[in-house]
Amino acid sequence: MTFPRPLLVGLTGSIGMGKTETAGMFARLGIPVYDADAAVHRLYAPGGGAVAAIAVTFPCCVKDGAVDRTCLSEKVRDDAAALARLEAVVHPLVAREREDFIAHAAAQGSDMIILDIPLLFETGGDTTVDAVVVVTAPEELQRARVLSRPGMSEELFGQIISRQLPDVDKRRRADFVVETDKGLSHAFEQVKQIVSVLRARQRGVNA
Repeated sequence: MTFPRPLLVGLTGSIGMGKTETAGMFARLGIPVYDADAAVHRLYAPGGGAVAAIAVTFPCCVKDGAVDRTCLSEKVRDDAAALARLEAVVHPLVAREREDFIAHAAAQGSDMIILDIPLLFETGGDTTVDAVVVVTAPEELQRARVLSRPGMSEELFGQIISRQLPDVDKRRRADFVVETDKGLSHAFEQVKQIVSVLRARQRGVNA
């Protein structure tokens, strides 16, 4: 049995912009949210689908049947070839999980799915969705949010940012932008408006 294809909406934003909170707002409206980071956590956990392959490529980073994310991050941080080997293992597994999630949501009658993918633009994922929502905040607020996290440093923050498309470019390429520096209520109103616009467009396409 086939089901109507839901609208696929990519949700992205640089570190510290408020993407996780925004994803929760879409979920509050009853829209299924696929969390790519959570999928990676599952793949790295004991019994996860990526553990065996990573044990071959980075054997020192698998401990007690699970992937040590800190060790793995250190291994690939300044090694582009190592990062490419890791991505060759993880990306197909994440893609398979994502397709299963989409199929399940479609079978449940969902008309829209949020794909929460931090590196959406960087991995070319924006070409596979119907619309892109970018979450943003002023640079000084972003920095303050990130540096308040346990274990975060200026050096690590800089390394993370260097692997992400600049916020100005993400906003330029977005279909919708959610600003998270004016309070949760303001952000939620933006999310509700985005959903309303997308559903109106979907109705027009299917009319």
